Amino acid sequence: MRISIAGVLVAAAAMLGACTPIVNINVMPPEERFRPQVVLEEGGGGSRVAVIEVRGLIMDGRTPGLIMDGPNPVDRFAAQLTLAERDPAVKAVIVRITSPGGTVTASHIMHEELRRFSRVTGKPVVASIGEVGASGGYYLALGADTIMAEPTSITGSIGVIMPTVNVSEGLAMIGIRSRSITSGPNKDLANPMEPMRDAQYAVLQSMVDEMYARFRGLVVARRPGLSSGNLDMATDGRVFMGERAKELGLVDELGGLREAFARAKTLAGLERATLVKYADPATPPRSIYSAAGEPEREINLVQLKVGTGPLGASGTAPFYYLWAPGEIGF
Repeated sequence: MRISIAGVLVAAAAMLGACTPIVNINVMPPEERFRPQVVLEEGGGGSRVAVIEVRGLIMDGRTPGLIMDGPNPVDRFAAQLTLAERDPAVKAVIVRITSPGGTVTASHIMHEELRRFSRVTGKPVVASIGEVGASGGYYLALGADTIMAEPTSITGSIGVIMPTVNVSEGLAMIGIRSRSITSGPNKDLANPMEPMRDAQYAVLQSMVDEMYARFRGLVVARRPGLSSGNLDMATDGRVFMGERAKELGLVDELGGLREAFARAKTLAGLERATLVKYADPATPPRSIYSAAGEPEREINLVQLKVGTGPLGASGTAPFYYLWAPGEIGF
């Protein structure tokens, strides 16, 4: 007996439909279909405050997936800022950050896009740190007018890291030796196959120092409440809980999304407003905490997430400050 593939798929869909109200093949969010979806309404009125979410690793590239790649975090962020810029009803923006950081350039681009949005529109911006807004996530938060954090948020980790690994000694023990033919002594900087050379690592250290100086300078410029006496300690790479970060002046206020909404309304001179997220109307967010476009119940036929480092492309575990080998990251 010959059974068509189409018939099998129809039968499978019917069986799945009998046991769950929604079957959704979630491959990639349809960015082009984003619309403002109300997640909280306090007092009504025609004014809006838009929440733009930044979740997971910050990188300027499409996040890896099993069948097709996911969205580019930088592109997604810039696109939603554009929506908020063009919507006259949006009077303020909340950037909700749940990210351990990411690459130096991607973090810098997103920070600059946020600063441009503020300059062009004059709309106030509140950064709201969730579970973790560290390193590159904090770099992004520095672009906001006000930074808020949950009392238990993890933030800080101000600094730069470039992980390297060297396997030359181990390979030599089994009779494998590498010898690169290069045009100059620094063409194979940090080559993991050959013995470490301090002169080459000094070159890389100077690059890290330059990037760190940019990050530290931004903290000094954007956080005037951080005393000079605490500056070295606050920027040595350690992380802080939200309450300690407020004491130091790294954040302005403690609170979650509801408090950030209230603060955004105050900054925009609003008494009444609705809180919106940009999402696909077919999968509206259930609450202020929902990831935009995330359905209530979902069978993900494509669930495997392929990462580029110890955390993967969407890792947000607290206290981790880990990047893909060979990538320079805030």
